[in-house]
Amino acid sequence: VDLAIRPGDAAWYVAEQGGLVIRYDPSTGESVEVLDLTASTSASGERGLLGLAFAPDGLAAYVNFTDNDGDTHVQRIDVATDGSFTGSPTDVLVVEQPYGNHNGGAVAFGPDGFLYIPLGDGGSANDPERRASDPTSLLGSILRIAPTADPANPYEIPADNPFAAGQFNGIDGAPEVWAWGVRNPWRITFDSATADLWIADVGQNRLEEINWVQPSADHPAGYGLNFGWSAFEGTDRFNDDVEDPGNLVAPVLTYQHGDDGCSVSGAAVYRGTTLASLTGDFIYGDYCSGRVWSLDLASGRNDLLLEGFDGLTAVRNGPDGEVYLLQAGGSISRLVAAG
Repeated sequence: VDLAIRPGDAAWYVAEQGGLVIRYDPSTGESVEVLDLTASTSASGERGLLGLAFAPDGLAAYVNFTDNDGDTHVQRIDVATDGSFTGSPTDVLVVEQPYGNHNGGAVAFGPDGFLYIPLGDGGSANDPERRASDPTSLLGSILRIAPTADPANPYEIPADNPFAAGQFNGIDGAPEVWAWGVRNPWRITFDSATADLWIADVGQNRLEEINWVQPSADHPAGYGLNFGWSAFEGTDRFNDDVEDPGNLVAPVLTYQHGDDGCSVSGAAVYRGTTLASLTGDFIYGDYCSGRVWSLDLASGRNDLLLEGFDGLTAVRNGPDGEVYLLQAGGSISRLVAAG
């Protein structure tokens, strides 16, 4: 379900939904199990081990998984210089999940050195408790924290988080919340060249959406952003009882359920060396249809690149900057030139 890059390491780190993390060295073909969480989680529906990321110094790993009761845990594990995981995982954050789906699942360090944790709205359908539009809830939000190595004080709040002082633009919110109004942000990625943030947010029953946050004077790292769920599904009005505050961040792309799919499984920005025509493009795919596209916002181009994948779970960059496509059946494919 995920492939993570450890800074300074050419190996792949692959997270399996059942609870294993595998280190694969492409130069030797050697695979080594570096973490086993199978006693702490189980792969069922949208539950299990869902995401993996490394600290900027490569000496700690962070996993996002649901426990055997279905609640979300983000845990920290020490990593040795040789890439092996050492010691026992410790909880950084635990979030109670009211339903069995919409857990989000990704974890990612931003260029600011903070850890971003996207959480779904808590599940069921239609955001029944309207959590996504309420930034006092951690659910339906993207969290931003400064993790520490101290299990007794596992994270701090960045001073420029929108709700670090309790309110932002007259709105109450949890101090961990950096953005809200997301439904099930399965995958996020930061562009290594521009620091732009891309969010693949799974829709309800009509529209899948992709959101883009570009660093600027209007939206620096600490600003609060509302992506609109559940007042809107993509660009369509959804729950009429959720007020449109008028300052929502609209998706840069939506696509309808049907032939194109039903569950967006992005996300990666192409920064490899073998496909120059795709440099800077956002590469994303769909779990249901098995299709993969390349989006260039500057030109408005949105090309269908490939189709025929079975259970496309993630689109990820490898240590070489190339793009890899992960399938639920266990295969990982690299995007290469045709012919």
